[in-house]
Amino acid sequence: MAEDQDDTERTEDPTQKRLDDALKRGDVAKSQEVSTWFMIAGATLILVAFSGQMAGNLSATMAGLIANASLIATDGLSLMTLTGKLGVEILAAVAIPLLLLALAAIGGNLIQHRLVWSAEGLKPKLSKISPAAGVKRLVSKQSLANFLKGLAKLALVGSVMTALLWPQRDRLESLVMMDLAALLPLSLSLSLQMLGTVVAVLALIAAADFMFQYRQWYERQKMSLREMKDEFKQTDGDPAVKARIRRIREARMRKRMMAAVPKATVVITNPTHYSIALKYDRGDNAPVCLAKGIDTIALKIREVAAQHAIPIVENPPLARALHATVEIDQEIPPEHYKAVAEVIGYVMRLRRAVVR
Repeated sequence: MAEDQDDTERTEDPTQKRLDDALKRGDVAKSQEVSTWFMIAGATLILVAFSGQMAGNLSATMAGLIANASLIATDGLSLMTLTGKLGVEILAAVAIPLLLLALAAIGGNLIQHRLVWSAEGLKPKLSKISPAAGVKRLVSKQSLANFLKGLAKLALVGSVMTALLWPQRDRLESLVMMDLAALLPLSLSLSLQMLGTVVAVLALIAAADFMFQYRQWYERQKMSLREMKDEFKQTDGDPAVKARIRRIREARMRKRMMAAVPKATVVITNPTHYSIALKYDRGDNAPVCLAKGIDTIALKIREVAAQHAIPIVENPPLARALHATVEIDQEIPPEHYKAVAEVIGYVMRLRRAVVR
């Protein structure tokens, strides 16, 4: 029983395939606090950069409307025309700020994870409309954590705002008696101070919440030993993976063969297609195949042999027969002993002649 529990307990770090599958499902590490921070930070920057321009444009529109109020026709068609014109002017005044605010909202998501296109969330699920599932979500640990997090955030922001505004309490009491021309700049200054403070506080909250959400997401992706075994079986059965493994093995085999060719006693070839590198030392039971190949690999074997002065003997029938019957690092079959012995004897005689 203990072994079964260990086998199903999620203690292993997730594989890259597991993480990719989670991304395809739309299951990503996401903090709502980060999105909220981007929205508030974007709104603050927009207020600093565009508040004067927006106020000027809207003021000019309203001033013109009030100044010419007596000349405006109030019949149905004229009123609709006026409403449309006002809508266009107001939209033109706030279009760039709204676009920047939308970009800030998108950036708040993209900075946490790459773009995800998934229809998983659109699929109908009974758990979404089940009252029991809804109650379970309401009383879950996640809901309690979110509630406590909201209270902590409210208390922290409230405390910081109180500390900021408390020294200004006498000044705030006098706002009701202040002239409108002096009230607006003061209100803008206080608003920017409050927003800047909120942005700074929420930045810390967002960073902490993202790390918390990422950790929870990562824990959800962890795998049991059984899941890892099953995934390995599925991946190992993938034709693309098998082909890649085969290519890697072939590349390693070629590299090892080429490194062994300089140790060969002789290379037997069919001049255009086959090459077999054999090694024989006195005392060996039989010659051993160090390398073999056809076409491009055969040519490479001959090139390496020529570079290291390894004798190359052309014997097409023997080359084809050896290529078909002997494997790398294996001794040649007994039926080829005589033919290979003649070749090696020929090579030995050549070497003795050269030495003399």
